[in-house]
Order: sequence, then C-alpha cells, then structure tokens
Amino acid sequence: MAELHFFTGTMDSGKSTLALQTNHNHAARGRIGRIFTTHDRAGEAILSSRLGLEHDALEVTPDFDFWHYVVDSLTHGARIDFLICDEAQFYAPRQIDQLARVVDELQIDVFAFGIMSDFRTELFDGSRRLVELADRTHVLQVEALCWCGKRATHNARTENGEMVTEGEVIVVGDVDAQDVEPAEVAYEVLCRQHHRRRMTAARAQAVSMVSEPLPFS
Repeated sequence: MAELHFFTGTMDSGKSTLALQTNHNHAARGRIGRIFTTHDRAGEAILSSRLGLEHDALEVTPDFDFWHYVVDSLTHGARIDFLICDEAQFYAPRQIDQLARVVDELQIDVFAFGIMSDFRTELFDGSRRLVELADRTHVLQVEALCWCGKRATHNARTENGEMVTEGEVIVVGDVDAQDVEPAEVAYEVLCRQHHRRRMTAARAQAVSMVSEPLPFS
C-alpha cells in the first residue's frame, strides 16, 4: 500500500540530503520517481543539500497541481512509482491534499520533506496539513545544534545581524523602493531558550566580549 510520509526537522538536520538519498535508494531498485521542490537555496528547479549534492527537480509554483500533473503523465504513458517533495512547508494546503489523493487513488508513494515551523515559531501551512494527513511523520534523528551546544529546536531569522520575529514568511526582497538597500537576511538554528531571548551566536559573542574584564596594563 502506498503511503504519504512527512520527514521534518529544523534547518541543518539533513532533510534535503535525505530526500536525495531516498530518491537514489528507490531508483537503484528500478523504481521511477519525480522530484519536486520550491524556493531551494540553489535556485529554481534544483534540489540541493548543504553537503553540496544536488539534483534537477520540478519547481512547485503556487498554481501547480500535483494531481493533474501525475494523471496527465500517466495518461501519456509515463511511469511514476513515487514522488520526492522537498521544501514541502512552502506548499499550499490544497497541494498537500492533492498529494494525499495521489497516494490514495493512484497508489503512488509520496515522500515529503520540510521544516515544521517558521522563524516566528508558527507552523507553516503546508507542514500543518502534512501533520494532519500523513500516514507517517518522521522527526529526523540528525540533531542540529544551537551555538550553546544544546539541541536546536527553532529556526531564527536575522536581518542586518539582528534577530527578527516579524515579517513575511518567505523573503524574496525586503525592498520598497529602489534607493533602499535590501536587508542582509540570514538564518540560524537555536534552542528554545536562546530563541526566546533572541540570543544568536553573534549576539552571544558580542555580550561575552563586553563582559570580559580589561587586561591589566
């Protein structure tokens, strides 16, 4: 029986690496799949991992319909045994519903990979729907670490070095006018305590330097 799997973890927990490995393992057994992603760090229509591995993929746009794509492919003679769906947190809930329908009515396995919550500690819409519908939800065992050494459980966003907890979920460009420089956006994984305190690695280092006693002259 086909199943809808959801693999989740923070950034740096190896989701995209596992997606690529899952595709490799099934392809090695003669199964034929399709790889999907959206907003990948390497650019459009590419599934990439932080280890430097990457694979061509189909870009999931807001109006993309998984059900119609799969049915149309099968109708035209293609074979599809499984789908790899990376960055699934960015998918719309209706697209997750389409994936569930592909599993139930076409008996095609779906392996979805994504972050559970955003930098505001709120569930992504796509991830919420996956939790509601998935046959199996897997929390990745590769633990990302906060700068303090504890297990990282939250994703933090910084703009110009300062942690922020408000703003657009997906940042394409925080520019309202052409003469305004875009903010330098970065992400960091933190434990709950340091996310609550907005204590990023850079801020912790700055506080440590300020608190250090001056050497004797």
